[in-house]
Amino acid sequence: MNFSRSLHALSLLATLAARPLVLAADTPAAPVAPVPAPAGESTDTAIAAVYPALTLIRVVMEEGEDGRMKKMQGSGSGAIISQDGYVLTNHHVAGRGTRFVCTLSTREEVDATLVGTDALADLAIIKLDLATRRLKDQPLPVAKFGDSDKLRVGDVVLAMGSPGGLSQSITRGIVANREMIVPRHQIGMTLDGEKVGELVKWIGHDAVIYPGNSGGPLVNLAGEIVGVNEVGIASLGGAIPSNLAQKVAQELIAKGSITRSWIGLEAQPLLRGMEKEKGALVAAVFNDSPAGAAGIKAGDFITEYNGNALPDCRAAEDLPIFNAMVMGTAPGTKVTVKGIRAGQPQTWEVTTVKRDPNLGKESEMRGWSLTVRDLTRVSALEHRRTDTKGVLVDSVKTGGPAAEAKPPLRTEDIITKANDKPIGSIADMRAFTAEFTKGLTAPKPVLVSFERGREKLVTVIKVGPEPDPRKPQVAEKPWLGAVTQVITADLQEPLGVPGKKGMRITSIVPSSPAEKAGLKEGDLLLKLDGRVINASRPEDSEVLPELIRAYPVDASIEFDAIRDGQAVKLSVKLERRPQDDNELPEYKDDRFEFTARDLSKSRRVSAGVADSVKGVSIEKVESNGWAALGGLVTGDVLMRIDDREIDSIATLKTLLTAFRETKPRRITLFVQRGTRTLFLEIEPRW
Repeated sequence: MNFSRSLHALSLLATLAARPLVLAADTPAAPVAPVPAPAGESTDTAIAAVYPALTLIRVVMEEGEDGRMKKMQGSGSGAIISQDGYVLTNHHVAGRGTRFVCTLSTREEVDATLVGTDALADLAIIKLDLATRRLKDQPLPVAKFGDSDKLRVGDVVLAMGSPGGLSQSITRGIVANREMIVPRHQIGMTLDGEKVGELVKWIGHDAVIYPGNSGGPLVNLAGEIVGVNEVGIASLGGAIPSNLAQKVAQELIAKGSITRSWIGLEAQPLLRGMEKEKGALVAAVFNDSPAGAAGIKAGDFITEYNGNALPDCRAAEDLPIFNAMVMGTAPGTKVTVKGIRAGQPQTWEVTTVKRDPNLGKESEMRGWSLTVRDLTRVSALEHRRTDTKGVLVDSVKTGGPAAEAKPPLRTEDIITKANDKPIGSIADMRAFTAEFTKGLTAPKPVLVSFERGREKLVTVIKVGPEPDPRKPQVAEKPWLGAVTQVITADLQEPLGVPGKKGMRITSIVPSSPAEKAGLKEGDLLLKLDGRVINASRPEDSEVLPELIRAYPVDASIEFDAIRDGQAVKLSVKLERRPQDDNELPEYKDDRFEFTARDLSKSRRVSAGVADSVKGVSIEKVESNGWAALGGLVTGDVLMRIDDREIDSIATLKTLLTAFRETKPRRITLFVQRGTRTLFLEIEPRW
């Protein structure tokens, strides 16, 4: 078992647009047509009761990948379940979110925050910031829960939500299955290390759901929430039963998290050849777990848990009953487990412990180019550890210091020491890094001890800020300011200069020596100071620039040229070449994740930016960073941030650094992109 990487592609349900899980391995089946309403069955009551409470949730989420926490935008659905503004949705929509904006049925856009999340049940609660409402005097519409146990196969249900990030929508179908689970022997699924379906038996229905419906309510004709849409299997949708969803929602609202018990065993259905056996088959028992301490072993059969008889688990649909019994017990409770071993009855006394998440949450370690996790009880056991001390490597940036070490760090390594200082948690690693890098201007070596399987290894990693690159002094060079093409053999006759070699001017840089001397596009330059410009092949494009570079920066030169079929003499006084882009000041902001440079003359020309316009050139935008999510792209010219004119890299750096103290909710950029200007909005997490 490997909880941190088990089918991660399937567990990332909201990468670009939060979507229901799709278990089909091939192309999803075509949507099923809604079932026509039987006579006398109206959806009016249901629509009136729940539709106004629907929310479209737009979310910015983070995930550790390639040594950094990458940001992604997604959308999903939810329903308002209280006048206080609590919204119920899926964990895979909101659980990794850092920014939330909810669009209500009134088209209001309201900010929201994450209250709590439960990956095991795939449920989450966010809360609307009612102070950001536009229609503050209007009460919030609230949807109510119904009893999912009363649903019957064939009952009409409505799937409500915001498919594809569109406005609130409704589809209609019937209950097809009250106990839908992952098909036997198909690929398992995980959500942040938690096994999807371990606790939940979905309500299967054929009301059409699309990507973006995740978290939206499944509604009966009485206008009650009877499920929360989560998964798509073949042509059926799967919804988390409302009785479970309501219980989880209440605990998340009250405490912000879910408390469950753990005894350290995994059960599976009885095998087909076990005709006389009863209960559930114990498949695995973790070392140093309560079940292991009580003497339970793989191969035992459990028939009773704390006085509650287990049904014979002949199918995977039966297992969530046992899991719910265990997880629903208060931690620290001494329970009696009864079962059978080798045909003989057994009784075990087990004391439950609080259930940790299977995986700790990722965190980015800048300067190391790593994302890491704290070890939890289960992840430690997975790595054959007797304690949770250490930091689990989640991802490593290619080309970063950890990847370049010898030996390099890898995913699943466990860091235990840095320069002989014990590293028991992410907090320890952060504290060490802060102390070690204090005052550093360049990376320094750190001796890192780590575990890889049963091996205890050491390596050296250079940790700290990247040094400012020293730009080499560039020798002064003369500048003409004309862009040219070779007069090739194919062009000579059409241009009226058969047998002549030289260059044709294709463009003139504004305010350049060429423009000041009156050179024009289309001029044919044949000689420079009486010497033939020996260019006749495409690969001779550097002949003229090389000739120019041989002159002093303030030299006067003369071209023999052809203009409009007439021979002319063109005199030019060269000037010092303007700074190249790579010679100009540059600033990389690791919070907003983009790199900018002062505008060079050539960049102004290529971007069409007048000399009077102030701004900086965007050289690079990190994919999935805050700037990228706000819409900034490489090549933009950044002219203003909020109401502040950006006249230089120094101004940009000062302003962005100041934001780290003021921590604004959002900032507005004014940029030029091509021939247009536009406003962009960035909403970072501080």
